[in-house]
Amino acid sequence: MSTTKFSISIEKVAQSRLQDIDFSQLSFGQVFSDHMFICDYKDGKWQDPRIVPYGPFSVEPSLSVFHYGQAVFEGMKAYKDDRGEVFLFRPTENYARINKSCKRMAMPEFPEDLFDEALKTLVDLDRLWVQPGFGNALYLRPFMIATSPGVQANPSSQYRFMIITSPVQSYYKGQEVKVKIADHYSRAANGGVGFAKAAGNYAGQFYPTALAKEEGYQQVIWTDDATHQKLEECGTMNIVVRIGDTLISPPPTERILDGVTRRSVMAVAEKLGIAFESRPITVSELLEASEKGTLKEIFGCGTAAVVSPVAAFSYEGKEYRLPELKDSFAARIKEYLLNIQYNRAEDPFGWRVRV
Repeated sequence: MSTTKFSISIEKVAQSRLQDIDFSQLSFGQVFSDHMFICDYKDGKWQDPRIVPYGPFSVEPSLSVFHYGQAVFEGMKAYKDDRGEVFLFRPTENYARINKSCKRMAMPEFPEDLFDEALKTLVDLDRLWVQPGFGNALYLRPFMIATSPGVQANPSSQYRFMIITSPVQSYYKGQEVKVKIADHYSRAANGGVGFAKAAGNYAGQFYPTALAKEEGYQQVIWTDDATHQKLEECGTMNIVVRIGDTLISPPPTERILDGVTRRSVMAVAEKLGIAFESRPITVSELLEASEKGTLKEIFGCGTAAVVSPVAAFSYEGKEYRLPELKDSFAARIKEYLLNIQYNRAEDPFGWRVRV
């Protein structure tokens, strides 16, 4: 047993499971590394931060999170370069955003300096789980749940903050992605929690996404709840559209997540001299551009897939295919980002953080 400067106690596994893992056959988020971080909120303060072997823990069936859904999370990655060094990507953005989510869900904020040390200590401990090579990474899942027992419809008085990690490969590896534009269902509404990474936001997407999959589409392009005309997000990612030589992406609102990858895409586009407009875009504008032949690309951007090009989209029963481009903006931006994340190029933005 050892500790860190924040008195994070560390209990190491007796034997690593590393040798039992086939890293060439990973399903995203199904395999987890040796250790996890836990910290509990009781009596009005965070206490007992610890790293322990990954595994189940016992809870009461009356746990508040099961009944009233106070749960938030983040998605991050750790990357390994060709020399074996491990890096995080813009972690302070995630520290700030989970606390923004916590505030909206009436949950206590987690100290950012403790988050930083806990994450780096955990990743360093399991650094052998970070595989080198483009597409390979250690997916990091910080999350917080309400842990008070009881079924009173009130905010919990107790919470648990955890970090678990999972070795992953490319999210949509070699798969053509087709999407359906929502004309009935919505993922968020004004005054709601769409801007937060609240667990319930994703639960509400599963049913309409399942309907889309029955029609042969992997994801849904979400539209606003009032008119279903304004594009909002692409599946679980922010959406970017290329019309002519300009990239357009709906700006963060109280319905749209302020994506770390989206902001990174914006900065890289500017660096590459690609025009980028952060503004609302409508279904009508998208269809008109498609008919005129000026709609060149649609892609989602997020931590899991980084940049995921869309091959075709459907609206009101009609399918529209995107042109196949040899030198797409999506590919150029993704390569630029990956080169930073895997320490294969200079990082002019200061995004890369060594563990």
